[in-house]
Amino acid sequence: MPREEGLPRGEVVDRVVVPFEGEGAGEAELTWGQISLWQSIEASGMSKTVFYIAEADPGTTVGDVADMLRFMVSRHQSLRTRLVPREDGPPRQRCSASGEVTLEVVDAGADDPAEVAEAVSQRWQTVPFAYETEWPVRLAAIRKDGVLTHVVTVILHTSIDAYGLSALAADIGARDPETGEAAGPVTALQPLEQARRQASPSGQRQNAASLKYLERVVRTIDASRFGAPRYGGERRIDMIHYRSPATLLAIRAVAARERIDDSPVLLASFAVGLARFTGVNPVVAMLMVGNRFRPGLADSVSALIELSPYMIDVAGTTMGEAVSRAAASAINAYKNAYLDPYEQDEVIERVERERGEEIDLSCFYNDRRQQERGHLGEPVPTAGEIRAALARSEVSWDPEISMPRRKIYFNVDDPPGAIELVMSVDTRYFDRSDMETIMRNVEEAAVQAALDPDAPTRVARRVAAAVQ
Repeated sequence: MPREEGLPRGEVVDRVVVPFEGEGAGEAELTWGQISLWQSIEASGMSKTVFYIAEADPGTTVGDVADMLRFMVSRHQSLRTRLVPREDGPPRQRCSASGEVTLEVVDAGADDPAEVAEAVSQRWQTVPFAYETEWPVRLAAIRKDGVLTHVVTVILHTSIDAYGLSALAADIGARDPETGEAAGPVTALQPLEQARRQASPSGQRQNAASLKYLERVVRTIDASRFGAPRYGGERRIDMIHYRSPATLLAIRAVAARERIDDSPVLLASFAVGLARFTGVNPVVAMLMVGNRFRPGLADSVSALIELSPYMIDVAGTTMGEAVSRAAASAINAYKNAYLDPYEQDEVIERVERERGEEIDLSCFYNDRRQQERGHLGEPVPTAGEIRAALARSEVSWDPEISMPRRKIYFNVDDPPGAIELVMSVDTRYFDRSDMETIMRNVEEAAVQAALDPDAPTRVARRVAAAVQ
């Protein structure tokens, strides 16, 4: 995230106190999704957040925004849940039935209100939350010459993830335009009920099955897949953005041909692209899994993302077969991604003790696209269109603020007309030339999967770290 130096800050001209009252209250252990995010907060020392800036519809008033804030906090338990610290363990969650939350009104003055909104968002993303006393929602209404122009939302990540934010936006958008009433009752499982079910016998059976899968993977992978650091200097993080229209067209073509969604096509392309550079196979990445395919969680306004190992052998096979293997490997990762993260850590530490070596699980993959991933019925991109799109790839760079304990963090975004591959790396292991090569490898693999599925992956059958 870029820093806010040079951006206007605006002036806070009012703080509107918004009372709320909702169904459900109580205290419980954290859910598994909350634990996963809390661990990230602890590791980084930063309050991880989800954020959004929206342009206000014409005629929107501060009162309208306050009413929206009251609606969303009253309706969703996660947005009125604070964290209760403990000396001997992680915090607990405490949901309140009523209270008051504050809406800031910010006047842009002579500055561009869009820039003021961006500055407010960035400031709130970096200022730590007071977990025990502060509600997890920060909302600001930005005005210019008395007219409301933007609404800034920043929410603590333990209360919501990106898909939860989409569910929240859909819930707000479904309100009756005349009365403001909700389209229907909340049917998704809220955090207190999630915690109860996770502690139940069925929840613990799911946890045990996921831990067994984890142990099986951890026992079989190469312990030090990326070898020793190849570059000097202190640990530093760099980030590449690789915007690829060709990758978007290619994965759509494969998805249409194979009658699947495009996620495994990207996963296969990522695995082949990385293995072609490192020479390390099987490829193992900790997959970020949303868990919203589980009963009662599809439209839950809460944090549900957890990590699960994705392992795929892409050596000595074809790109078409790699896509098939990616789909099967992803299913294993998805179905075993619902577990207690603390027990997940315990399994890894136990296996490390038994193997007598530290196991490298520092490669992460997060497909955070919000667009539809199935393409049946859509026009199928032609080979000519895919090849022509290769000339439109774009590379840009950003400094990364924090990426604790990771050598590679690979994100997938979906800007209009392209797939954007965003990779953060530990620069002791990869330099900028390496990063760009990996990105072009991924793009090349996706295009080959579309145009020549019988093309070999060009990955040798090696398992030891081979980065030179």
